[in-house]
Amino acid sequence: MKASTSTSSSTTVPHNALPPPSTTSASRSSRIASHSHIKGLGLTAEGKALGESAGFIGQTNAREACGVVIELIKSRRFSGRALLLAGAPGTGKTALALAISHELGSKVPFCPIVGSEVYSTEVKKTEVLSETFRRAIGLRIKETKEVFEGEVTELTPSEAENPLSGYGKTVSHVIVGLKTVKGTKQLRMDPNIYEAILKEKVVVGDVVYVEEQTGAVKRVGRSDAYASSYDLEAETYVPLPKGEVHKRKELVQDVTLGDLDAANARPQGGQDIMSVMGSLVKSGRTEVTEKLRREVDRVVKGYVDQGVAEVVPGVVFIDEVHMLDIECFTYLNALLESPMAPTVILATNRGNSLVRGTSDIVAPHGIPVDLLDRCLIVKTEGYTRDQIAKVLQVRATVEGLKLGPGVLDRLAEEGERGSLRYALQLLTPASILANLNGRTQVEVEDIGEMNELFLDAKTSAGMIAQGGGYTGGNAF
Repeated sequence: MKASTSTSSSTTVPHNALPPPSTTSASRSSRIASHSHIKGLGLTAEGKALGESAGFIGQTNAREACGVVIELIKSRRFSGRALLLAGAPGTGKTALALAISHELGSKVPFCPIVGSEVYSTEVKKTEVLSETFRRAIGLRIKETKEVFEGEVTELTPSEAENPLSGYGKTVSHVIVGLKTVKGTKQLRMDPNIYEAILKEKVVVGDVVYVEEQTGAVKRVGRSDAYASSYDLEAETYVPLPKGEVHKRKELVQDVTLGDLDAANARPQGGQDIMSVMGSLVKSGRTEVTEKLRREVDRVVKGYVDQGVAEVVPGVVFIDEVHMLDIECFTYLNALLESPMAPTVILATNRGNSLVRGTSDIVAPHGIPVDLLDRCLIVKTEGYTRDQIAKVLQVRATVEGLKLGPGVLDRLAEEGERGSLRYALQLLTPASILANLNGRTQVEVEDIGEMNELFLDAKTSAGMIAQGGGYTGGNAF
């Protein structure tokens, strides 16, 4: 993020003034999320947590514990259990869950939800949980197809009299010549394939492949034999394919069981405009029956037994898990015992609290003891002042902000007095104020003015508790 400078005046600009027009209006800045700086757990090969690595600061024990869980997940020995991250707000529970997903890789499904999401007005609570679990179970399908691949050397449509009327002619077949490094082949193809060739805008000299079973045509690019000496061209040039014209090609596709459930629960009625509009109008959530899921599982098992597909268990992350009620907890027990259960990560900031949906059961973290007994529990610790300063420096770097002398110490002091989140939230508004004042970096006086404009949670709660500070104190 670049701050614009002003040389016309050095006087202080009021905080409610409009910012000067940007000279870089054509440029676009990428969106910075709360956990953009998290790239992994930051562990060594031996599983030891580095002090500052992959965007993480501190939380050494929690990161090392999550590293052990990752090894269990990779070795397929974590089924039937869950990981519970317990700690105060702002101690990195969500960051740890995201780091685990980064460590497992982008091909492993990661489905985060909040405990309150299950209370939908359209479907049952258990259906929301079941749907989330199904979306976290990936299916890697490996398909071997017979294809014709090569550079097009001939493209000759053959016309015949139209049998349906006495006027005009129609394409009866098309002759396509394909060339590879090993040889050439002349193919006689169906007129429907000729239509697909026209849609792909294939001409002589293009490299294409045609699927034998479906007749699908894919234009790969222009043969590099036709490449010219221009430095900048709109065309993509590819080398002449190796091997024979007719070959077997392996294709890999990643889907989830949730995708298969949805595709079978809502089959398309047609491709005309009325069918498409009808599907848009009826796009509400539909409850998938257990019978349909069993049928999908049966087909998937058949593919796995044949070696065509591979099941990839993903991760379900349920934040604020204490918001679930006793029915959801009971259903979670059943889902964890499923033979294809994904990895389950729970997070909560509660201590002993009433289990939702009951009137007399008080349990640790608001979770029934029978489910808690299935969990490996990891505790997140609070941050020291030095660690808060390092986290603030990392976030300032991610957001492209420059901090003047003493600003980091002042923000760390605010984070220790209030909370880390409050200190982080002051960064961007303070940079805007510095920009309005014609500076390229945040100074200590900007942080002081931010404290006049905004309150941290502890100060606000204290003012309400004292009965002052707000007019109409009973309104909250």
